[in-house]
Amino acid sequence: MNIFERQVGGRRYRVASQSVWDPAKQRPFARQAVLGPADPAPVADLAATHTVGTRLVGDVGALIWVAEQLDLIKLIDQACCLKAPRSGPSVGEMVLAVAVQRACSPAAKCHLAAFLDSCVPRVSCLPASTFTGQAFHRLASQVTDEPLERAQIEIARSIIRRFELSTDVLAFDTTNFDTHIATTTSGELARRGHAKSKRSDLRVVGLATLVSETGHVPLLHRTYPGNGSDQTVLSECLDALGKLHDALADGDPRTRPGTRTLVRDGGSWSEQLELDLDVAGYYTLISLPLSHSASQLALEHAARRGAMKTLGGKLADVRAARLRTRVGDAGLDRTLVVVESQELLRGQKRGIAVALRKAKLELGKLERRAASGRIPREALEAKVRKALQREHLSAFVIATVQETRGRVSLHWYVDEAQRRLLERTRLGRRVLCTDHHLWSNGRIVHAFRGQWNVEELFRRAKKGGIAPWGPSHQWADNSLRLHTFATVIGLTLASLVRLTLGSRKSAQSTMKTLSEVQATLVRVRTKNRGRRATVMLGPDVTAEQRKAIKLFELERWMPTLLSSMDQLASTTDGRSTA
Repeated sequence: MNIFERQVGGRRYRVASQSVWDPAKQRPFARQAVLGPADPAPVADLAATHTVGTRLVGDVGALIWVAEQLDLIKLIDQACCLKAPRSGPSVGEMVLAVAVQRACSPAAKCHLAAFLDSCVPRVSCLPASTFTGQAFHRLASQVTDEPLERAQIEIARSIIRRFELSTDVLAFDTTNFDTHIATTTSGELARRGHAKSKRSDLRVVGLATLVSETGHVPLLHRTYPGNGSDQTVLSECLDALGKLHDALADGDPRTRPGTRTLVRDGGSWSEQLELDLDVAGYYTLISLPLSHSASQLALEHAARRGAMKTLGGKLADVRAARLRTRVGDAGLDRTLVVVESQELLRGQKRGIAVALRKAKLELGKLERRAASGRIPREALEAKVRKALQREHLSAFVIATVQETRGRVSLHWYVDEAQRRLLERTRLGRRVLCTDHHLWSNGRIVHAFRGQWNVEELFRRAKKGGIAPWGPSHQWADNSLRLHTFATVIGLTLASLVRLTLGSRKSAQSTMKTLSEVQATLVRVRTKNRGRRATVMLGPDVTAEQRKAIKLFELERWMPTLLSSMDQLASTTDGRSTA
């Protein structure tokens, strides 16, 4: 967005111009909008003024600045190849508007126009009234998975070029979000599955995300049916992962781009997937399920005297044992690292203590019901299995169901020796599996902890986060897909804002600091005819906010911010210059 001044009828006005890509004609076209007068603000008596509202500046302006650095609107429009409407927003403009709304003031699409009117920075030269829910759904009905995937690849390439992110380690994980779509509403994405919220009465939509090791920046995502598995989703993303690998190599500023490693949890383990990732050009690092035969072998190796060794530096509280062996029927050559974390051990022991208290109460009730003969054997065995199915309870709580002369009885006890053995050999331990044979134990552990980046991103996308996925009022698959795409774009922009600012604060705290940079609207009471003059006053800013104003060029939207940076209001005889 370019902002300049123009003289019309003897008065000067600030004008914004925007270049929008027309896929049909394969060339850009221009839009312009008048931002307001550029003449000096009037001098008025403070007693004759009153405040009429505020306008967002800091957080919206920072997100739009990042989007301009990436040329986000053009990349999306070129990938989607939709005919650009002259009277309405393009798909790129709509996605950016929704992304900014979700990152700053999450609400339904029917409130999008009101939100854009409350912002000083503009995502488009079009009037805010053109950004409606109907316009969003019309655009969504024309967009499919393939163009959105192309857009993601190009955006990732632009991010690497502009912000020089390290992409040597990429973390992959999945989550899902609750919808309130009725069961009778047709659709492929909203399905009943293993909901993260533990609600079985709602249909859910799945989201798989690939995140950079630094900055928590999403580089690739996929919206999938809520009843899909991690393995299936990652398998379907292999083609996109290959394209992403090439795009990141092309955008990497280093003369010798590093190899890339895909980090994921045990839910996506598959021997065939390991081979496919190797073909796509990725090293792998995964936390194997403890029930896997290779995990059992590694845990037995770690149980030997002197096998577990303490790591140094920031990982001084972590011990690890290393083993190189063949994994699976395909005989994959892998390095297994058994990691013992005291923090994880303490958390698991707390979980076991809580689960054991509940199990004891349940087993006591079942024991009394069995003694009174009010429960059949099959039902009793099923309820015992259910009571002991969580938190490793079945490993040390011994329950026996017997039937004598037609009477069923239940006897149970806690085997403390088995419990101590479990704590010594399994609890607090993970088995990491990788084909990085030359990496040290510390590097492997540090890379795996990058999986936290994805979990942190998902926390931002949940209710109360930076760019929450909900509330969502979409019913069609295409709308759900474009809504998710816009939400992830909002998360990406917020992550890059934090990275650019170089703040040690969390992304949520950083966005809150920027949101405090607001313009105050002041109107002058006069007895003269005509519309009353309304001017914007800048706020007092902190050192961090002053840095953000310079970095994100917020003064181009509100020139009076430059005067507020001095934090000295010039007042003379009760009069103020706005």
